[in-house]
Amino acid sequence: MLTAAFRGFGGEEIVKHFLSSLPGGFWAQFIVVMLVIFLLGFFLDFIEIAVVVVPIVAPILLADPSANVTAVWLGVMIGLNIQTSFLTPPFGFALFYLRGVASKAVKTLDMYKGVIPFIALQIAGLAIVGFNPSLVNYLPTRTFLSSETAPPPKNPRLQLCLEDYLFDFYDNNQTAYMAQLDQLKAADLSALPQKRQSAMAKNITNAASIFDRVAEIENAKAAMDQAAVAYAPIHAEVRAIERIIRQDEAEIKNLNRAVRGTDDVGKQASIKDRIAELENEIAEKRGLIPADWQDTNKEFKKLTAQLNRARMQFRRQSDQAYADIRLVVAAIDAKADLAAIGDQLQKIKSDAATSPIEEILDRVKENYSALNQIPEARDAAKTLSNARRAIDSKSPDLEKAMKLIDETRANIASEVAWRAAASASLRAELASFESFARYNLGLREQDRLTSDQVEVIIPCLAQHQNISLQF
Repeated sequence: MLTAAFRGFGGEEIVKHFLSSLPGGFWAQFIVVMLVIFLLGFFLDFIEIAVVVVPIVAPILLADPSANVTAVWLGVMIGLNIQTSFLTPPFGFALFYLRGVASKAVKTLDMYKGVIPFIALQIAGLAIVGFNPSLVNYLPTRTFLSSETAPPPKNPRLQLCLEDYLFDFYDNNQTAYMAQLDQLKAADLSALPQKRQSAMAKNITNAASIFDRVAEIENAKAAMDQAAVAYAPIHAEVRAIERIIRQDEAEIKNLNRAVRGTDDVGKQASIKDRIAELENEIAEKRGLIPADWQDTNKEFKKLTAQLNRARMQFRRQSDQAYADIRLVVAAIDAKADLAAIGDQLQKIKSDAATSPIEEILDRVKENYSALNQIPEARDAAKTLSNARRAIDSKSPDLEKAMKLIDETRANIASEVAWRAAASASLRAELASFESFARYNLGLREQDRLTSDQVEVIIPCLAQHQNISLQF
């Protein structure tokens, strides 16, 4: 109730404006919040602080992109802080609890002296956790990535850390990667359908150019890091000015509503004077923004766009190249299943004259479902779908359906033929490269990370990253 009332009367906005106006960015805000919570720990129990204070200050701290902290880390820091407060004289709850069970021979002053080393240890723990967030984030991150509900590698949260992992792999394994790719280049693609040959040749080219994409990203990152040296202080200054301007504009908006809500002439004049004062302050603040800020910001955004574009091209080429190679391997391996469907369709046609039409329809539907599970069998599935519709209509046309089934069988025979040829001349090279590239080029196409990859990625993901320059 207290929190709801506090927020309802605009208290949260006041706290937010106060914290955001502090010089020093996130750490200044964080230290002030921790000091307030520490003092509140003298008078309030943990539940009151967690229910009343934390919901107000936590969103403000978590929303700061310059720190980009995790909620787990912030919760642990607040918990350690409250624990320290409960030990600190003269109001420490833990000391009063001890006083209640200790004998009269133990003086309160002795308790105060005895607790000092423990307070020092708590403060040291706060400092260590504050400067090493991975100590807190490691276990939750490991659980997040190793559990049965772990996210797939395409999860946006993992991309930057996966990028570092992949770049290390490509730097250390370029020779082995190119050796595998050279074997694939030397393979005979003539067994594939013409359209698939063109696509495979393009995918091999994309797989070979992956090192060029890596170089583009590295160059874009280097250019952005170099520009950030001069851009970061200007960005921080301008964003701080803009925050103050937004706060003043919000206050002007509230004051304008107050003017309309009162008939007191004196009060209206006072409010209008305050509005004029704020408008002058806004004009003054806008004058402090460097004249070339728009151009500077635009140039930095260009560098950001170049980096994002390079990353997107790298991911798209990697995903497409590997996915198509894996698809062809799966298509070749499905040769036997495809031939079995062709045999079933032949049996359906043989039984059509003597079997009820409902039974024929059920068998066609069953084979259509099975055909849809076969990679690269779209043409056959399409004609079988037409046969199904010819039977499953108000006026079933069994003759037309049988012609379409014959057409489907012809398509299946053609599909089986090229798969059989590719199995003999191409599958070994494709399967070898697919197996090698599964957890590098095709990493984002997998269902989840391996345990070894989780171990490598956790330290990166457990650290807080400054993303303020993107805002």
